[in-house]
Amino acid sequence: MPVQKHRSTKQITMEIRNFNYVQSQEETTTLSKTFMTSVFSWMFAALAITSVIAYYFGNDASLTSLLVNTELGKLSTLGYVVMFSPFAFILVISFGFNRISYPILLFLFLLFSAVMGMSLSFIFQQYTAGSIYGTFASASAMFGLMAVVGYTTSTDLTKFGSIMMMGLVGIIIASIINWFLNSAGLDYIISFIGVLVFTGLTAYDVQKLKRIGAGVEYGTEVASKLVIMGALSLYMDFLNLFLFLLRLFGDRK
Repeated sequence: MPVQKHRSTKQITMEIRNFNYVQSQEETTTLSKTFMTSVFSWMFAALAITSVIAYYFGNDASLTSLLVNTELGKLSTLGYVVMFSPFAFILVISFGFNRISYPILLFLFLLFSAVMGMSLSFIFQQYTAGSIYGTFASASAMFGLMAVVGYTTSTDLTKFGSIMMMGLVGIIIASIINWFLNSAGLDYIISFIGVLVFTGLTAYDVQKLKRIGAGVEYGTEVASKLVIMGALSLYMDFLNLFLFLLRLFGDRK
């Protein structure tokens, strides 16, 4: 007769715990992937809207005239609205997160991306089309690489993210100062630091969103709203990375 091996209660308990741990890890990974897929989907949708509108407003004289008074050579009323309203959009979306319903939050996000497209259309008046497209491709490659790093690294980027946020505050202060000084040298330094900051923030934000995705309860409005906030965060990371690269390497007309 074969010898039957008896397992102790402790061994059985440990096996059950290990099984539950593995099952929990797999479930967490699945939740993170689902969440990140939704985040990137809405981010890409917003970027597509921005890109298309920026292209048409930047290359169609009749649309450009809606933003600029060609006779006076100044911004029109709509032009000023388009120039300054993105900041208002971000404030409303960020501080109204708990009060705004998901459909309205999504609508504001997509409307924001459309307004940003109109605002960015001015780059077609300042830079050559070739340098815009080339810089966009470079920004996409850098963003994609750092997104992979942020998603796959086991290193906690929390402290690194805090440093990047301090760098962002420094960029904002320096930009305000340079608005008065109009220094080309300071503008170059700000642009260089901006590339570094938003490259780092991309990895940090992706890791942060991955962790958020692992803990959200799907099917709730809060989870859907967190997806939009995540998409907004990565959208801004990419857009700022692109603009700072363009300021550094773009060929001006």
